[in-house]
Amino acid sequence: MRLITTSLAALALTACVHAQSPGDKAVLDSIDARYDETAAMARQIWDWAEVGYQEEKSSGLLQSKLSDAGFTVETGVAGIPTAFVASYGSGGPVIAVLAEFDALPGINQDASPDRSPIEGKHAGHACGHNLFGAGSVGAALAIRDWLEQTGTPGTIRLYGTPAEEGGSGKVYMVREGLFDDVDIALHWHGDDQNSAAAQTSLANRSAKFRFYGVSAHAAGAPERGRSALDGVESFNYMVNMMHEHVPQDARIHYVITSGGVAPNVVPDFAEVFYYARHPRADGVEDIWARMEDAARGAAMGTGTRVEWEVIHGNNPLLVNETLAKMMDAKLRQVGGVDYNAEEEAFAQEIYKSFAKPDLPLGSEKEVQPFEVSLGYGSTDVGDVSFAVPTVGLRAATWVPGTAAHSWQAVAASGMSIGYKGAQVAAKTLTLAAIELYENPKLRQAARAEFDAARGEDYEYTSLLGDRDPPLDYRK
Repeated sequence: MRLITTSLAALALTACVHAQSPGDKAVLDSIDARYDETAAMARQIWDWAEVGYQEEKSSGLLQSKLSDAGFTVETGVAGIPTAFVASYGSGGPVIAVLAEFDALPGINQDASPDRSPIEGKHAGHACGHNLFGAGSVGAALAIRDWLEQTGTPGTIRLYGTPAEEGGSGKVYMVREGLFDDVDIALHWHGDDQNSAAAQTSLANRSAKFRFYGVSAHAAGAPERGRSALDGVESFNYMVNMMHEHVPQDARIHYVITSGGVAPNVVPDFAEVFYYARHPRADGVEDIWARMEDAARGAAMGTGTRVEWEVIHGNNPLLVNETLAKMMDAKLRQVGGVDYNAEEEAFAQEIYKSFAKPDLPLGSEKEVQPFEVSLGYGSTDVGDVSFAVPTVGLRAATWVPGTAAHSWQAVAASGMSIGYKGAQVAAKTLTLAAIELYENPKLRQAARAEFDAARGEDYEYTSLLGDRDPPLDYRK
């Protein structure tokens, strides 16, 4: 079920958003002029497909582009070698643009409309973060140009944020206070549609639960063994029964990452990797406490020992309707994606692979209606949204009907359909940033909504605790 609401305050504020100025076309034209450069960045990062906290080349490429353009780049921030902050300008307002660039392990695909894995490749940009990084840099460069040409006071700051996929890179950057002086944060994401809807996300936490047993010959001396895999399977059974007794919007899922090597050897080690999600952070905490009890019970019942390491944790997105209405207006000004004949043929082939697509071909040209709704994904942008007023959009970088984390998403992210979607995002982010620099009333209204939503007594709490960044979690 999707909940649709409208904020009267946000609607009223729409009148405060500036109409298109003669300078807007020049700004958008400058982004078009950089299309080849942005596409080349996106394709290179797609080719590298580096996973979380291992994105040395991808991060370095974005840093180099920004440094060459006159940005001051601080690298290795928050104890993360691939995290960086690039700044241009001085004083306020400070507008932040987020950039991601990590790939997903366990999936790969050529930029082809049929299932074509690339031999020897073990990761792919199934969430389009290659486009996210390149498009955000394209926006930052355009905003820099505008600040310089107009003499407008303020700072544009691009945050290079690694390991969004299960590593919570942004959480460590928030925890480090890197957003404390930011006025507004902007972000975007690849998708199969164009939308600036105010969509929340699920809070989540993950951990690797490790069971330790005693090895023995499974046939010759089974009584001497205590199976760590039995511990994992018992734990999984209990958690699976929990699914009936958690709130409707909660999600729990897992993979067994280690379960032994040979059937005739009782495994002395087994590991299972869990995610738990809920619309609220305290909901995750409640579910997690029950999972920990189940893990202890599984260990006790199987004669094994268990320990767990929290890998990541994200707060839900705190939507800001004031900013979302503004972003929606800018996205409608930019418009959607137009396919050429080659892209249309590619899209039609991809479309044939969908069982039940929920969007028709052609919808990539449209902007979806504005709404406030609950999204069932999770993102570390959530923690940023509790540190500073934050707003984002989704651009049609994939063929309509494409699911994230699919081979179809990888395919489109590595060719011009994805690149065109990234251009839509870059243009929209740029127009939004210009509006925010020029419209202090908008910034004030956004801040007032943000402060009211958090409450007077709000104190930031991270769902991953005080652990250091898990730089090896993808190794």
